[in-house]
This record gives sequence, structure tokens and C-alpha cells, in this order.
Amino acid sequence: MPMKENIIANIENPKELEKLYRLSRSNFKTEFNTVYPEFKNNKLADFWNERLNYESTDVSLGTKRELTFLVIASLLAAAIVKIPAYLPVGEEFFYTRNVGFVFFPILIMYFSWRNKLPLKKFAIAAAAVLFSLVYINLLPDNNNSDTLKLSCIHLPLFIWSVLGFTFTGGSLKSYNERLGYLRYNGDLIVITAIILIAGGILTALTQLLFSLIEFDIFEFYRQNIAIPGIAAVPIIGTYVIEKNPQLVNKVSPVIAKIFCPVVLVTLIVYLIAIIISGKDPYNDREFLIAFNGLLIIVMAIIVFSIAETSKSNKNRIEILILFLLSTVTIIVNGIALSAILFRISEWGITPNRAAVLGGNILILTNLLLVSYKLFRTLLNKSDPEEIGKTISAFLPIYCIWTVIVTFLFPFVFGFK
Repeated sequence: MPMKENIIANIENPKELEKLYRLSRSNFKTEFNTVYPEFKNNKLADFWNERLNYESTDVSLGTKRELTFLVIASLLAAAIVKIPAYLPVGEEFFYTRNVGFVFFPILIMYFSWRNKLPLKKFAIAAAAVLFSLVYINLLPDNNNSDTLKLSCIHLPLFIWSVLGFTFTGGSLKSYNERLGYLRYNGDLIVITAIILIAGGILTALTQLLFSLIEFDIFEFYRQNIAIPGIAAVPIIGTYVIEKNPQLVNKVSPVIAKIFCPVVLVTLIVYLIAIIISGKDPYNDREFLIAFNGLLIIVMAIIVFSIAETSKSNKNRIEILILFLLSTVTIIVNGIALSAILFRISEWGITPNRAAVLGGNILILTNLLLVSYKLFRTLLNKSDPEEIGKTISAFLPIYCIWTVIVTFLFPFVFGFK
């Protein structure tokens, strides 16, 4: 029985509600909040509403044990990022291949512990990370290899998918858990940006103070504080989100609401500017790369906006803006897709063109489905929750594509 129906059926049964909550906490909270208006003034329902939605105004630093974990995890990330300084391995070789292993494995272990991931599922996640680590570092060292570059670009996305597996508690079928993972990423981006801005101000102030007494600490500070600090930021950000969700839970949706109309206007103006400038992605390779980069960024904004605003009922204006943004993005995607097909027909298939083609087809398909759901929602023919489900249902497909590009492309194209 789905979670929502289970909650309704057991609304008078505290023991069963507790079992459902422990089964999937984020899913329980989402579904409970949707049914709670029907059960207001029910004492047990009122208790669960306060338990799930109480927001403290205090900032929590966590327990001594949790702070100890934060310090150890941050130091571990800092130590990993400094491996080239202590071991005979080149910086370019290490960072291009292993950037995804600086903090992702630490977060994978954390969420495995937090969600009490069964040993079998943890073993799957650990094996995926270990295999990826060995695989990427055993690929032939050829700086001219396109498949090597593609593997290095897509491997962090695969490790990100493994992190999602542990974040959701290994729940492959829960759409709400996947949306929760997207919200976590949106919140992490926000809190990471804040921490980096604060760190940048501290760095500038430190440099200024030491320059006044004629101490040149730039290189020392960069190597021993700035770089290790940046490596630890995602871990610190995750800790802040977990201990103080009230700090970012209301900021991220606001940012999403502001960004969507701004990006929509920018995208429309940019398309008009392309026509005026005479630039085209069909014969200009660099412009095509930038065009596809723009497409990925806008798609990410759409995904995170839908995930963030799905926590509350969207009004029609928000849905309309998302629909217009996804429609304009479909146009951008169509241009990029036609350009890559043109280049393939003119100059043949290459690893880069194959990767871009596959990625564009996936994004276009996802955008069409999302736009369809948004349009039906505007017509009141579909529930707004269906939009989020469409986004979360597509995440495993992206994961499969990263596996194909990372692990199969080098062999298919002969490591070229």
C-alpha cells in the first residue's frame, strides 16, 4: 500500500505511524503534510504535525560526537585533496581523474550510516566507488584521448548517483526520496555558495593583514588552507543542512522563484542576440560547446526549481514561468541537437559527438515530458506532484548514460 494510504489507514494507530516514519522519514513527512489538513484537531495528527514541522529559531551545532565526526571528515577530505603534495603523482593526473573521490565517498559513508543502510546495499555502493577508483586510474595516460576526457567528466556524475542511492536509503522506487535528494543538492549549492563567499572574505582579510606587516603568505595559504578548505566545504555544508534545515529550507525556494523568471528573460534575449550576431553552432565548434553548456545549466535550474518548489503548492504564475522556461529550453535543445546531427553527417561520429548527441536526446525527452506535465497542470488536468515525479523518474536514466559514457565509451572507441 502506498505511503499516503498507509498514513490515512493508521491515523489513529501511533505504533503503525511510528513504523511508517522509520521506514522512510522524508517520504512520510511529505505524504503526511498532504493529508494533515483532513485530520486537523485530531490529537495524534496534531502531534505528528508538530513533530515533523517544528522549526527551531536556534542554530544547532550538534552534539560533541557529531562535531567530532565533522572535524574528522573535513580533515580527511583535506588530506585526500593534498595527495599530490605527499605522493609521487602528478597534480593534473590526480585531479582530472580523482576529483569525484575527494568528498563524495565521505558523504556516501555518512548517509549510509545516517539511513542505517543494510549491509548488502552499502556493499553495492562501496563496490561501485572502489571499482570506479581503480578503473579511472588504470585508463591509459593519453592527454589527447577524448574518451579519457569524457570518462573523467562523467565519472563524478556516476559517483553523485551512488551518493543519491545512499541518501535515499537504497530506495530505488521512491519518487519522493529522489526529489528529496534533488532538494538536498539545491540546498547544498546555496549553503556552499554562502560558505565560499565567507571564506573568500576571510581570505582577503587575512592576506591584507599579513601584507601590512610584510609577510607574503599567499602560496602557503593557498596550498594549506584554501584548497583543503574548499575540499571540506561540501561536508560542512551537508552538516549545516542536516543540523539546521531551517536555515536553507526557506531560502532555496525563494532563490528558485527569483532565478526562473530571470533565466527565462535572459534566455529569450540570448536567442535573439544569436540571430542578430549571425553566430551559429553548426559550423562553430566552440560555440556549440558553449551552447550545450548553457543547455545543461538551464536544465539544472529547471530541475532544482521544480524540486524546491514541490515542497509547497505552486501557484499558476510559478507553473506558467516553469512551462515557458522549459519550452524555450526545448528550442535551445532543438538547435543544439540539430547542430550535432549536422556535424555527425558532415564529419562522422566521434566520442565527443556521440556523448553530446546522447545527452541532448535525454535532456530533450525529459524536457518534453516535464513541459507536458506543466501544461496539463496549467489546465488543471494533472496534479502538480506529477511534475516532480516526472523529474525524479528520469534520474536513473541519466545514471545509466553516465555509466555508458564512463565505462563503455573507451572500449567502444578504442581509447581514442
